[in-house]
Parts: sequence; C-alpha cells; structure tokens
Amino acid sequence: MKKRILIITTGGTIAMKQNSPFGVLPDDEFAARLLTFPQLDQMASISVQEFANIPSPFITPTMMLELATYIDEQSAEYDGIVVTHGTDTLEETAYLLDLVLRTTKPVVITAAMRSSSELGLDGPRNIVGAVRVAGDDQSAGKGVLVVLNDEINCARDVVKTDTGKTGAFTTPAYGILGNIDTDRIIYYRQALIHEKIFTNRLETNIDLVKCVSGMDGRFLEASLQNSAKAVVIEAFGRGNVPRSLVEPVRKLLAAGILVVLTSRTYTGRVLSEYGYEGGGLFLQNLGVILGEDLKGPKMRIKLMVLFGKYQEPDLVRQYLLSAGPAAENL
Repeated sequence: MKKRILIITTGGTIAMKQNSPFGVLPDDEFAARLLTFPQLDQMASISVQEFANIPSPFITPTMMLELATYIDEQSAEYDGIVVTHGTDTLEETAYLLDLVLRTTKPVVITAAMRSSSELGLDGPRNIVGAVRVAGDDQSAGKGVLVVLNDEINCARDVVKTDTGKTGAFTTPAYGILGNIDTDRIIYYRQALIHEKIFTNRLETNIDLVKCVSGMDGRFLEASLQNSAKAVVIEAFGRGNVPRSLVEPVRKLLAAGILVVLTSRTYTGRVLSEYGYEGGGLFLQNLGVILGEDLKGPKMRIKLMVLFGKYQEPDLVRQYLLSAGPAAENL
C-alpha cells in the first residue's frame, strides 16, 4: 500500500522560473505541477497544499510557527510530510519546526539551488528524494530532516555553506545522517541532541550581533534602546569579543536583557576559557550565557521559542543553564 505523503509548498527558488527581463520570480503553477510528477505517483499517494509562494527571505519566524501549527493539524491524515522551501532561511525554519512540532511522523524539508529554468535543475530530484525519505519507516522519530543533493541532514546542525552549489547544505561538525541511494534510504547515524519546546507563541524581539574586528558597541546599544528580550552575540573563536563590547554587555545585563554567546565559526562550542577582558570566561563571570555549539541564527530562533513559552527571563536563563531538554519540567 502506498504511503500518504503531503507536500506543503512555501515558495523559494524551487518554485521559481526565469521571467525575462525581470529575473527569476515565483511560479504560480508550481504546486499544480507537483501532481504531474510521474516518479512521485509511483512511490506514494501525493497530496499538495500551498502554504505560501514567496521568496524565503520574506518568511518570518511568526510564519514559521504558523507552518508548524499547520503541519501538526494535517499530520494525522498522512504518513509523512514534505515542505518545499527557499534555501536562504531554510535552516531557521527547519530548526524552529524541529523545536515545536508535536508530530513524530517524518517531516522533511527540501529546496533547490537552481530555478526550474536553469540547466541541471536540482528541484525535481530533491523533491523525489524528500518524498522517499518521508515515506521511509526509518525516518519516524528523527525530528525534522533536511534533504538536498541526495543527503539527509538534521535540522539542528545543518547549514547553508555556499551561495549557488547544489551541495550547499551540509553539517560541517558532525556529518550527514544518511543518504538517498537508488535502491534505498541509508541512515548512518542518529542525532542524540533533540530538544522539544512546545509553545503556541513566539517572542520576536531577539537580536543577533556578529563580531568583527574593530567594531564598537553601537548595535548592542540599539538592542538596549529597543528593549530587546535577549541578544545573541556571534563571538570570535571560543567565545571572545572586542573589549569595546564589554561595557555595552554590562548595560544589557543590568537592564535584565539576556546575553547569549555563540561562535561565528562553523564548528565547535564556546567555552569559558579566556579570562581577559572580553574573553569567554570573563563574559561568563559577568552573567553572559554560553550557547554551546549552536550557531547564532538558530540560537536566536531558540530564544524566540523559549521566551514564547516561559516569558520570564529567569526561567529562560534557568532552561539554558540546565541540561536543555531536562528543563522541560520547569
């Protein structure tokens, strides 16, 4: 018996084509065309719903949460769900879904690096691969999966590492979960860190500031003036910032604004190692929270979800300083 797979479209390059002389633009016929893919009809019973048809830079965290609610509402009727998405914000959508979705059925996000007008387009193959993964019994309970280029990555760790190559999505630190071969889906490992933070609201007033050499504190001052609930700082290396940021960080903490430290590097975790002014240990002693190995954009998403659930900064701090998922009984 064929698996029942729902494909939810949101737009992105996978749903675009060249419209000369205006460049690559959304294609209003994409959702309808999915039902004509002969390969899909052979492997599953396919339904298609259009959630949105916009470039992924237009997708907001609020829309991501609405998408999560929609997936949970639809999941009872299907064996698996595939979401087509633009690549620019895919990793943020995937991670938010991974945190808040209640269904344990396979949810797979896919995309394309090339529009349907380009030579060697990758969208159709990625969609077929995503449907195969969503219909595979092994995929259940693994959290949100990201499928492109015949590779399976987990939502928490995947990043877009290139602006145009079809193999742009990788997990630099830990490697892929598995791949899609001609005859079967092969999983090589399981992601052991899998948090769930169930909430029906978000706090979107969370800022992200990336460190560069010689910067001053103007962006942190702006966060203070805007009464941000929290600020994520993408620091250098192990979690070190320019000395010019120390005083603005003190001001943020004094105002009750959480400051969370991540690294701008692709791999590794921040650590309370350096004690000089602006070093990770120095900042931790001030009250800055170390964000482990989670990258800045995803830490921002996580804080939106945490503040949406707990609202109080002290509870969010307690969650972050405890053993992650163990804090769910707060």
